[in-house]
Amino acid sequence: MPPLPVPRDAREPADAPGPAPAAGGDGGPDDAGIMDIAEVTGVAETTGGSGVTTAEATAAKVTDRAGTPGVPDVTSPGPSSARPARPAWPTWPSAPGFPGSPTPRRPPAHPAPPRSPSRRPRPTAGPRAAGARLRAADFVGRRPPTYEPEPTAWPPADPGGLEDLVPDTVLDGARYGAMTLRATSLRGDSARFRGEPRRDALLTARFGTGEDALLLVAMASGARAAEGAHRAAREICEWIGGAVGRSHARLAEDIHAGRRDELKSGLHRLTDRTYGRLRVRATALGLSPSEYTAGLRCLLLPADVRCRTRVVFFGVGGGGLFRLRDGAWQDLDPEPRAPEAAGELAPGRADAVGGYDPTDRITVDLGIPTPGTTPVIDPDEVPSEPFRFRASIARPGDALLLCTAGLADPLRGEPELSVRLAERWAREEPPGLAEFLADAQLRVKGYADDRSACAVWEV
Repeated sequence: MPPLPVPRDAREPADAPGPAPAAGGDGGPDDAGIMDIAEVTGVAETTGGSGVTTAEATAAKVTDRAGTPGVPDVTSPGPSSARPARPAWPTWPSAPGFPGSPTPRRPPAHPAPPRSPSRRPRPTAGPRAAGARLRAADFVGRRPPTYEPEPTAWPPADPGGLEDLVPDTVLDGARYGAMTLRATSLRGDSARFRGEPRRDALLTARFGTGEDALLLVAMASGARAAEGAHRAAREICEWIGGAVGRSHARLAEDIHAGRRDELKSGLHRLTDRTYGRLRVRATALGLSPSEYTAGLRCLLLPADVRCRTRVVFFGVGGGGLFRLRDGAWQDLDPEPRAPEAAGELAPGRADAVGGYDPTDRITVDLGIPTPGTTPVIDPDEVPSEPFRFRASIARPGDALLLCTAGLADPLRGEPELSVRLAERWAREEPPGLAEFLADAQLRVKGYADDRSACAVWEV
């Protein structure tokens, strides 16, 4: 009776080799699919008390005098010699070793040395180990972030308002002449863990055709811990997009002609009207303006490569506007600070460039008195915000980054993050969509908010 098969360890991977045949056996790895009758039935039956097993009788029937396997010996004595010779059954590939089928045996291969099941080698590298190495590189800083790197929970859904659902991540990109654009918005680690919707919104749009086309990138961040913050961010992006789209011909003309003052005042009026609509919307929902609001940051980019002004930035609220030039970051939109502190950054960081003009410190006209002229009514309820504007002239090799506070804060607060992004984005070829997404979600402990970013390369 042949030995019973040795059970495999449950912890062993499915593709690990099975137990090797015993020493002195007549089969090798190539005989794994060949069975005789005794192996099929599991019983060593004898024929006529002669002590010959069924397996041996089968072997005798399929072996001729010369010892050639697979050719029946029809002249050998026995009960089968009185019968006429029958043609050999064909070998069925789907059922090797079928009883009665004279399946030829292959020459035995070199038998492998016996291996003890207790000494089977365990895999040293696999999906889990590779994943650990990848996760070890997706953050910067001395300690890993608190939350997991992947989404954990979805926000609750309303059957009657499925259009209100927000995807975890959005990604977009384009190329116009020498300009390459990448944009993404992703949910923060904290919101992923708590099952909250992404409060950031991202809008990318092209108005017009040909050389007169105007590209718009708008991103907004809803108020923290406010109900419906993601709706406010989405609506303000849609409304500013509609306003820019209706005025894109005039805006493109001002950009091509380099009329900075006209461009600034026009975008200021469009932004005022957009925030006015948001205040009306908050009143209709029974919310205070501070509960239903969002910070807004936008880029206007002409598709005409001959246009000298390459990028126009405007918006309201926190975030960042950075330029990567000669391998160093420059902060083009520093947070308001005292004049003597302007330009002071952490060691190893690029200096702040520009700042705020006195004419830039304009409170968005939402019915709020301008600071310094009349007393501000209820400043805690409706705080004032400066209107931010900047027209930039890019040169080949520059990379411009516009982002919300979720990425701007760690970029200013963790020097290693700025170094890593500078190394990856200062190459000759801009990153692809997947690479840009991986770069934008490099995590830093202590910064778990949503991130929205748009990078523009001038090559």
